[in-house]
Amino acid sequence: MKPESIRLAFRFFIFLGTFCSYESLNSGEALKLIEKGILMDQIWQSLMMPNTLVQIPQGQSIVSYKVGDVTGDHFPDFIYLTGTKQADSPSFLKDITLYIKYGRSNYIQKHTLSENMGFHPTIWLGDFTGDGIDDIFIVIDSGGSGGIIFAYIYSMQKGVMKEIFNSTKFNEEHSYQVQYANQYKANIISEYPSKKYTIDLMFKGEEYLNEIYNPDGTLKQPIEGWVDPLGALYPVDYGRNGKYDLLGMQQIAGRYHADGLGYVENLLSWDGNSFSVVRQTVAIYGEDT
Repeated sequence: MKPESIRLAFRFFIFLGTFCSYESLNSGEALKLIEKGILMDQIWQSLMMPNTLVQIPQGQSIVSYKVGDVTGDHFPDFIYLTGTKQADSPSFLKDITLYIKYGRSNYIQKHTLSENMGFHPTIWLGDFTGDGIDDIFIVIDSGGSGGIIFAYIYSMQKGVMKEIFNSTKFNEEHSYQVQYANQYKANIISEYPSKKYTIDLMFKGEEYLNEIYNPDGTLKQPIEGWVDPLGALYPVDYGRNGKYDLLGMQQIAGRYHADGLGYVENLLSWDGNSFSVVRQTVAIYGEDT
């Protein structure tokens, strides 16, 4: 193992020493495990997460975590989510809360999430703002039949950790209309950005179309659908330069939710103040041939 790698690993485990006892793992044992190729995340998960040594509200537990430098000070920070498990549904969590234990100061900072209930909360670290410092990307499954997610990004801005993306606010600021039209069409109208998309409904098949259209192709009655809130949000590095954008997907529903017409896809990029839509498209289902 290279001396520099040993020094970095040793520094990492000194940091983790604030969460574990020397009886469970000392630095020499840790280095041996690294040399054998065992991942640090595996070491942490199995040996280095005693719940009593980090700030956790009573009755809660750590449900997701990452270690990384989110301040740019070259000290590893411990980023974790806590939540309250439910006796009747252990996978459903309430009061999901973000905590950051800063590696340089050991100060623990709490961030309350606006939508803090759901399933499978995850943390991902990556640079969305282009400053070379990892930001904190959180996604929670709502668990509803619509497959909606709650998502947040926290970033160090001028020395202060701030929320710079909130999926609920995004949904409120980006609305749509879905209107069925004559001649087997459906129009999807985006208010921001101002766009109109027309979907050919012939792929739905004869039985579906006969229910809502007259033989001459006119609608039997007006029909409106809707676009779901964000159902998926992915970090993407289109420029391959280490700066990530967001790719959001929202299902287009027709007469009912399972009556899917396609997806609205928004590519969001940080412009220095907020995430703005730089590209919007509609993806449709293909027709069987």
